[in-house]
Amino acid sequence: MRILLWHVHGAWTTAFVHGRHEYVVPVLPDRGPDGVGIARTYDWPDTVTELPPEALRDEEFDVVILQRPHELDLMQQWVGRKLPAIYVEHNAPQGRIAEMRHPVADRDDLLLVHVTHFNALFWDAGATPATVIEHGIVDPGERYTGELPRAAVVINEARRRWRVTGTDLLDGFAAHAPLDLFGIAADSAGTAARAAGDIPHADLHAEMARRRVYLHPIRWTSLGLSLLEAMHLGMPVVALGTTEVHEAVPPEAGVVSTRVDVLGEALRRLVEDPAEARERGSAARRAALARYGLERFLGDWDRVLSEVTGHAEVPA
Repeated sequence: MRILLWHVHGAWTTAFVHGRHEYVVPVLPDRGPDGVGIARTYDWPDTVTELPPEALRDEEFDVVILQRPHELDLMQQWVGRKLPAIYVEHNAPQGRIAEMRHPVADRDDLLLVHVTHFNALFWDAGATPATVIEHGIVDPGERYTGELPRAAVVINEARRRWRVTGTDLLDGFAAHAPLDLFGIAADSAGTAARAAGDIPHADLHAEMARRRVYLHPIRWTSLGLSLLEAMHLGMPVVALGTTEVHEAVPPEAGVVSTRVDVLGEALRRLVEDPAEARERGSAARRAALARYGLERFLGDWDRVLSEVTGHAEVPA
């Protein structure tokens, strides 16, 4: 199939474009949010093409993947016609949840795909047909060494997002173990965590894997892909037990709790005990490969794409 989609979330898109299709992403001269084009910090296959908006009208597409409400208008403006459509919801709802309606609620002209069962539970989409396709990760390999008795934390714009990402908890966790904070604007987070910078994706994996444990302090997110990447690397996990985390991290892979004191003690113990850390990290990798492996993810997507477009599913 030939699929049109916007490059919105780098890690998710990286997994998606590793499928058996052709992918087109819009590109603008400034590579702004509506025209990022092909990723520069992720490894994408050559089945991905970037095209400017004015070229899209002359192209044939089997389906469009939408990820933001205004992309419905962009499709009409840039493509000039309706296409079979799938709307991917990456985020948990924000605000007064009991009163919120999904932006594509009560539509019969598209399929809504949630990336976690938590999202599907919390979003009210009315009569819009919906399903769940859980995340998949391009396996970075078992790279864990745990040579540094420190914890890795990955948060983009940690200071701006503060309580949502648990940035306010980092000082307390730093009292139990030294922390290295990776991500966009890490150097301005204003916490006791050491700023480790915003580094390319491949380099990030190598640096994460040198730390003894992965700390996931995020209060409210769909399911952080950095958590799943850490598990794929073979890192043990200490994580807030919010949203989908308790589904993703089995007990043998680390410690998940809503009690900050329990997490702080677990962080200290794992940093001080390399043998336990390695054992739990191995369990984390096994769990991540079983549930969030790329083959399962792409297979789920092939089935949904076939249903929406009417094309027969091509055997792997």
